[in-house]
Amino acid sequence: MKTNAFNFLPLVAALALLGGCATPVQTSKNYFFFPPPPNEPHLQYLTGFNSESQFRGGEQKTLMTFLTGERPPNLAFSKPYGAAAGNKKLYFCDTDYNAVLVVDLLTKHFLVLGAAGEGALSQPLNISVDADGNLYVADVGRNQVVIYNKDGGYMSAIGKMDELKPRDVVADQDRIYVADLQKHGVRVYDKQSHNWLFDIPHTQDATNHARAIFTPTNLAMDKKGRLYVSDTGAFRVQVYDRDGNYLRSVGEMGDSLGQFARVKGVAVDHDCRLYAVDAMSRVVQVFDESGKMLTWFAQPGEASLVQTLPAKVAIDYDDVPYFQNFAAPGFKIEYLVIVVNQIGQNKINVYGYGEKK
Repeated sequence: MKTNAFNFLPLVAALALLGGCATPVQTSKNYFFFPPPPNEPHLQYLTGFNSESQFRGGEQKTLMTFLTGERPPNLAFSKPYGAAAGNKKLYFCDTDYNAVLVVDLLTKHFLVLGAAGEGALSQPLNISVDADGNLYVADVGRNQVVIYNKDGGYMSAIGKMDELKPRDVVADQDRIYVADLQKHGVRVYDKQSHNWLFDIPHTQDATNHARAIFTPTNLAMDKKGRLYVSDTGAFRVQVYDRDGNYLRSVGEMGDSLGQFARVKGVAVDHDCRLYAVDAMSRVVQVFDESGKMLTWFAQPGEASLVQTLPAKVAIDYDDVPYFQNFAAPGFKIEYLVIVVNQIGQNKINVYGYGEKK
């Protein structure tokens, strides 16, 4: 395990968060870094976009200039939520469109996921991609998890009538974990048969306030197989091993650093750093493997340095080359951090975690 590169924030940054804004490092070329000095910067805001024309290099050049002489299309996000990366694509659930919008990094086009018939989506909220490139969509309209192959072909679905109220889903080698609002927990299924295996928390923990789950909204899994559950109603992130044994809680109710007012999306990097979105304070907080607060970051801007109703955060190691050209000179990106905002000018914001050489 590498040493955590983040450090605690200075007091001035803490006060800035509580005041609703902060000032990241800005160079003469408008490069924005977090955390602010005197800490060593490890997160750079790279770019943001809200539509296909922006993504391909329209009037607002925010991503990958695309010179063809053609007038670029302008399919835009309406109210995105869930996000995932895989297969050289970025996937976003849009709850206004009731569809999954797919950003193809190779062709620089937006696509729409969702087959007709059995594979038609109703109200997709969250999406994840497994190691084989298969797609898992938590559809709150169908009350099912809908599964597609890496080419977008419908495979199967989990959940019968009135069995699930899914809010998010992740899959490992042989199990599928579903955040279920109806059961106030996580339902675990066999990946091959789709048979139900067990629930998290276990029966003996369900009535224990410290170990229980009240309002499960988002899931993440680290490389050690530990499951992270954002419990919006309990203002914390619950951590369990892959068999559902309680390990620890991260965060508590409050509006200070290390606390949550409305925790939503969660993601974990290869060094087991936890990224957690707080929709109320409108920032993303970062914790180390033990749950200790490391830093926070937000969206640069003239009026306000916060996200605009952030909902989801995703980690992407595979697609760094498509964004390295946005990095400041000498800044080497290790992985991407993608943050989804439900409103605002740039609903998709891309950050790079790395270090200056």
